[in-house]
Amino acid sequence: MPRRTATMLASVFMLFAFLICGVMIKVPYSEMSPGPTVNTLGKSGGEEVLQISGHKTYPTDGHLNMTTVRVTGADYDMNLLEAVYGWLSHDNVVVPHENLYPDGKTEEQSTQENAEEFSQSQESAKVAALRELGVPVAARVVVGTVVKDSPAEGRLHAGDVIRAVDGSPVKGPADVARLVTKHKAGEKVAFTIVPAKEAAAAEAARREPKVTEQVVITTKAAEDDGHAIVGIRAATDHTFPFKIDIKLADVGGPSAGLMFALGIVDKLTPQNLTGGKFIAGTGTIDDAGKVGPIGGIQLKTIGARNAGARWFLTPAANCAAAAADVPDGLTLVKVDTIADARKSLEKIAKGDTAGLPQCSR
Repeated sequence: MPRRTATMLASVFMLFAFLICGVMIKVPYSEMSPGPTVNTLGKSGGEEVLQISGHKTYPTDGHLNMTTVRVTGADYDMNLLEAVYGWLSHDNVVVPHENLYPDGKTEEQSTQENAEEFSQSQESAKVAALRELGVPVAARVVVGTVVKDSPAEGRLHAGDVIRAVDGSPVKGPADVARLVTKHKAGEKVAFTIVPAKEAAAAEAARREPKVTEQVVITTKAAEDDGHAIVGIRAATDHTFPFKIDIKLADVGGPSAGLMFALGIVDKLTPQNLTGGKFIAGTGTIDDAGKVGPIGGIQLKTIGARNAGARWFLTPAANCAAAAADVPDGLTLVKVDTIADARKSLEKIAKGDTAGLPQCSR
């Protein structure tokens, strides 16, 4: 056999062997890639994303797109060939599996956690938007969750309004923890509550609750450091002056908060925030309108530009990472608060973009 032919056959054999090994060898990595974007001013699945009733709304146009990231599932076994392809790809990111699913977290657990964060982000988006418009939003402290097999199980329930602990009024969730941990394990703590059903009925009828109860619970020691606990997580619930629903399926996590809030502001004001422009963005938001950082920023900018966005609202804390690789034709606008974002949108709508706060490395 000629030497050249033998060399070619050996090379083909080695390549074939490498491909077989690449497929057979599993590696502890996962992949992230740009996900779909959704216009918060438009429809998803045939229905309006933002649905407001009981208050005057105004026509909107343009785009205020929230952005997402796709990730491989917790049970997905990536092979070496896929990992190499991901490392070489510009639009995908390969990360250690532990980064996405720490401590052996299952896909079901991750989905549940993301759903809870998504629900909380919607609540905060509504609060931030209304407060930005000067609309009062009443807040109350409630039982968020009850830990299974804890002293509070069967005594307190999710949605119960906590008025006081040991007779001391509570103004925020931190007050509940502070007052409980004043006790030693084994001591009794008294909660003054409005039961969840009564609280819901009072809110629906727009009246003050008629029923309050006192629930006494014996604390136990926390497993980590022995401090007194009853086994609840207190949370903040809000009473809105009119109905705001956010309809969006198959999305999780807190990162759409900013774009939901801006969409609500746009629908509730006669001024057209976008001026018909295609704007996308991301960022968590709290009740006070503060914008927080998110993960996968570079993948979200790619997804936004692929969808047609020209402007991308970027949390200040993500600016350096986003600016390291900006998709062609996309301008990154730095935002710290919903007020910042609103001012930038007004400038973009008018075409007055010279003084926009932009991201830099």
